[in-house]
Amino acid sequence: MLYREVGQFKTTYLADQALFPIRQDRVMVALWLAAAFVLVPLTASDYLCAAILVPFLVLSLAALGLNLLTGYCGQVSLGSGGFMAIGAYAAYNLCLRVPGLNPLVAILLSGLFATLVGVLVGIPSLRIKGFYLAVATLAAQFFIDWMFARVKWFTNYIPSGSLTAPQLTLFGYTIVSPQQKYLLCLVLVTVFALLAKNLVRSRIGRSWMATRDMDVAAEIMGIRPLSAKLSAFAASSYLIGVAGALWAFVHLGSWEPLAFDINRSFQILFMIIIGGLGSILGCFLGAAFITMLPLFLNRLPGWLGAQWTTATVANLEAMVFGALIVFFLAVEPQGLARLWQIAKEKLRLWPFPH
Repeated sequence: MLYREVGQFKTTYLADQALFPIRQDRVMVALWLAAAFVLVPLTASDYLCAAILVPFLVLSLAALGLNLLTGYCGQVSLGSGGFMAIGAYAAYNLCLRVPGLNPLVAILLSGLFATLVGVLVGIPSLRIKGFYLAVATLAAQFFIDWMFARVKWFTNYIPSGSLTAPQLTLFGYTIVSPQQKYLLCLVLVTVFALLAKNLVRSRIGRSWMATRDMDVAAEIMGIRPLSAKLSAFAASSYLIGVAGALWAFVHLGSWEPLAFDINRSFQILFMIIIGGLGSILGCFLGAAFITMLPLFLNRLPGWLGAQWTTATVANLEAMVFGALIVFFLAVEPQGLARLWQIAKEKLRLWPFPH
């Protein structure tokens, strides 16, 4: 009874094209945003903000970028960690070599460098796809890892290769506390999520989905594969690059190339598979699941009264991730977002038979 569209009429095209046409969805989103912007900063502890919420938001942004490419355009990529590294090192070098540049401006500009590399990496997608494209992006990941580890100019010739992010400031205020960092990430992720939601509903987003479903038919209909695929690589790389800069500047504070290795790429790919390919909501669900699962597994031995080593917990985490990937690919390929959609459909019909 709480989720019915009875009595909600659309009398204009503008109302029919609304981002959330159902009143209950608008109310739910407003409540979630109010809780995120007001309730969480007032009640959350430093540990919750720094160790859970900030990583969740940054990884959600990275998953959002990959989902635009893989979920909406159908181009498989295993180079997300490399694009995050480009964003992080680009932001660091912008702050280092451009005097007086605000680090927050550098974070936003860093995505442009990731966009440039993403377009270059996306050029082979015009001739190859599927597994072969995944191998090509994987090669780009390895090359980017090698470049930042071996070319000392990017690390300002620091022998250890470990970099420290500059202090974040906004309108003269220094962003120091975990709550302030959480709010900064929340604002950026909210803005980019709204932009991505509107982008996939636009002409560009429809060309992505047509290319994903059947590229030959899309080309016959007048959609240019060149512009569709490269624009998807560009938008995806920009978001992932900004996420990498946030990961380095806001979450880690200091980092080295291993922070953006192939494991990071697989982690982001797991997020969109578990959360749901081709779904904005799925990016957040997958990031929340991936972020919370290690915490749950770390506390599981205490709840069971057992003593597990760190290696055992790490192996169990890998096994659970692998089992979940197989489960969602076999049972529900559209992930947690589809399960939530099914739940809403059941609420519409309850208590009548389905």
